[in-house]
Amino acid sequence: MIYKEFQGEQISALGFGTMRLPLKGKSDADIDEELAARMFDKAIKAGVNYFDTAWGYHDHNSECVTGRILARYPRESFNLASKFPGYDLGNMTKVRQIFPKQLEKCGVEYFDFYLFHNVCELNIEAYLQHKEIYEYLLEQKAAGRIRHLGFSAHGSCEVIERFLDKYGAAMEFCQLQINYIDWTFQDAARKVELLRSRGIPVWVMEPVRGGKLARLDEKYEKQLKALRPEESIASWAFRFLTGIKDVTVILSGMSDMAQVEDNLKTFSQDKPLDEKERELLLGIAAEMSARNTLPCTACRYCTSYCPKGLDIPELIKLYNEHVFTGGGFLAPMAISSLAEDKRPSACIGCRSCEKVCPQGIKISEMMKKFTQALQG
Repeated sequence: MIYKEFQGEQISALGFGTMRLPLKGKSDADIDEELAARMFDKAIKAGVNYFDTAWGYHDHNSECVTGRILARYPRESFNLASKFPGYDLGNMTKVRQIFPKQLEKCGVEYFDFYLFHNVCELNIEAYLQHKEIYEYLLEQKAAGRIRHLGFSAHGSCEVIERFLDKYGAAMEFCQLQINYIDWTFQDAARKVELLRSRGIPVWVMEPVRGGKLARLDEKYEKQLKALRPEESIASWAFRFLTGIKDVTVILSGMSDMAQVEDNLKTFSQDKPLDEKERELLLGIAAEMSARNTLPCTACRYCTSYCPKGLDIPELIKLYNEHVFTGGGFLAPMAISSLAEDKRPSACIGCRSCEKVCPQGIKISEMMKKFTQALQG
């Protein structure tokens, strides 16, 4: 197992994420606990010592199952992480009720790592306004019920910077969505640089983008297999991340034993990509992300001509994310944080922006499609 040092401790570079545990039925809460326990045991015996859960995972059942399984092992043998569920604005005044309940659900007296969950456009104002969350969590840390405090973020660099400006002094780590697609597609490289400038180490979520990078088009798989015939396609995504010096823990939401075994094989040896391999992977990422997306360069010529004052490049960026992902929560979440008159639905179809677009993008059609997709 590859280990990384964090504040004098050795933490497994592979973290076991519990958002996608195996299921017995169709209900997301109906976790196959017996299989999950075998998966945990396999990972622990191979050296994994970091487990990540959260209040809302598996319809609020992940913390319970994770806690029951880990109770079979000495408490000092594993690191357990959970999060304050600020993704739901209704929770912002409930930290004093939620945190003790999380300890109870997990059956532990303390969390090794605890995070502000999903700092983003939708909740940044609430997080900044409700300073009592921050103050309460600092109290829990002082009392020994939190060993390390951090945050996860799906928001933009600007949102992350606002959060850090207020709470950064106490943030020991940050969890970001990073993979070789999002290195440029979601500005992950710039987010890592921001955290580096603040001296904050990086945890990674969505390393294979919900499984999308575990299987590629045949032509891409042939290119990768030609260079590393013994390694899985998913391993390339992990190797890309282990080559980023700021990364400490890489979380993988494993759903079956085959995924556990493949990940354990990958993390048994530190074999980061060389420059040629990295360039190939980023080239594949560029081709993949260009499909069905719009070639906006953010020149911003269009914004001067929009009578509604829409941030067209930003809306195109969110449209591209929504199209590439095939839906998901990121774009709707970001759009919902905007005023009604700044959303795609506010476009009046005057086409003034299109007359000055160097890329010839049919912006008004994009706005209409985006509005329909968000409503559907």
